[in-house]
Amino acid sequence: MAGAIIENMSTKKLCLVGVALLLLQVLAFLVGGLIAPKPTSHISSLAVKCVDVRKNLHGSKWLLPWGKGQCKNIQNFDETLGQKITANHIVFATHIPNSPFEMSPWFQFMLVVLQFEISFKSSNSIEENAVLTLDVAMAYRDDPNEEWKEMASSIEQRKLNCILPVPKTAANEGRHYECDVIPLMELGSVAHKFYLLNIKLPVDEPKKINLGIGEIKDMNVVSIFQNGGFTMVWFAMKTFLTPSIIIIMIWYWRRITMMTRSPVLLEKVIFALGISMTFINLPVEWFSIGYNWTWMLLFGDIRQGIFYATLLSFWIVFCGEHMMDQTERNRISVYWKQVGPIAFGSFCLFTFDMCERGVQLKNPFYSIWTTDVGAELAMAFIIVAGICACLYFLFLCFMVYQVFRNISGKQSSLPAMSKARRLHYEGLIFRFKFLMIITLACAALTVVFFITTQISEGNWKLGDLNIELNSAFFTGIYGMWNLYVFALMFLYAPSHKHYGDDQTNGGTGMSSAEELQLTTTITHIDGPTEVYRLAGKESQE
Repeated sequence: MAGAIIENMSTKKLCLVGVALLLLQVLAFLVGGLIAPKPTSHISSLAVKCVDVRKNLHGSKWLLPWGKGQCKNIQNFDETLGQKITANHIVFATHIPNSPFEMSPWFQFMLVVLQFEISFKSSNSIEENAVLTLDVAMAYRDDPNEEWKEMASSIEQRKLNCILPVPKTAANEGRHYECDVIPLMELGSVAHKFYLLNIKLPVDEPKKINLGIGEIKDMNVVSIFQNGGFTMVWFAMKTFLTPSIIIIMIWYWRRITMMTRSPVLLEKVIFALGISMTFINLPVEWFSIGYNWTWMLLFGDIRQGIFYATLLSFWIVFCGEHMMDQTERNRISVYWKQVGPIAFGSFCLFTFDMCERGVQLKNPFYSIWTTDVGAELAMAFIIVAGICACLYFLFLCFMVYQVFRNISGKQSSLPAMSKARRLHYEGLIFRFKFLMIITLACAALTVVFFITTQISEGNWKLGDLNIELNSAFFTGIYGMWNLYVFALMFLYAPSHKHYGDDQTNGGTGMSSAEELQLTTTITHIDGPTEVYRLAGKESQE
């Protein structure tokens, strides 16, 4: 009777494999914590208030905040008193990045947010549910002597959420509001060296545009992008892990095809998990250095979604195929009630991503959260996906409980076996429980590190040693799931060893069908009929 490698491997060898994987896991965390810089950086600049008499920004003239051809600008709005300059003549202009620096394709993406400085004035206070209307245009160039070329332009609306920390009295006039940052745009690639933003806040009283937004003093433009140093470490890690997963996947499938039987469901799902991991690992990001692939963020979300959907489906099948009292197994249709919510939740998140980043491929200023309808639709997708995730987690816990309960019940029959066979099955049960604990630990570690990076400052100092916690999180968790998939394909590949058939019935006190059900895999079972057939055949022998 041949089983998986995990069934036939000695405890010593299994411990060596575990130690090796643990060392590689520690190495993955150290690569991010000690070698890579923090994942993201930001550039903050105060927009220059240029004076422009055009009605809109959709012309060929670009207003430059500094340098050759600098626009006519004002330091504060008090300078407009006595002049024929209104809010419709003011354009906020800024360069990204500030001179003498330049952007790089290694930055991968760029997120731009706005931080307004608004002072309180009783005659012009911020109304409840105030909305900003932005006439915004963006240009780029790769040489300081080139002309600016338009990249995108749009008229967008953003909600203005501000609070005044002091009472709204005449004595507090001039105090600044505390306002939430406003997301402006997101680029999926940083293919050019220099960018220019022109932003106008047009006022139209008949149409009630930009009324009740308070007295805006200044606009801070913050650009967030991925660190080039982190990108290099990330690319190197993906390049290293890709061939390792491909090699183990080919080796795993070759072992399966060498068997006289056809692959069973559990083996197929593990192979699918390897394919999805390879899909994430493929370092196609290298091409984004030379090409302006603005869809890389969306593509990355799709790859990650496919992997996690496959992983969640694998856990359901893995537990179900070890349910010893289950009458039907080895068919994916048996798990449609469990896999269905996974597919539906993944579809909801995919739809939400397409509504956000899909539209941003054409208009980088677009955000689904800007309108009430869009925000409600987006929230509905997220809520449905969250409900599916909760139902999945509860059912998975129930399945794990059932598997452990059934295994505990079968353990009562072990004393009737011969010593050799009893030790064999005790080892199988222990290894199954051990793998389940590792699985839960991987999932818990992902959640713990995610929460830790949200509440920490991003780095720890141990003496003179500086550990970048956020970078360690990204490389460590990424390496952990690669090691998990690698270990699954290695340990659950068919073994070439055969368990001694001379002890099949000797002193076991159990039927062959019960013995077969005690193994941690069912690679040798095609269903209940096959179990009884094998049991009857061995009894006759």
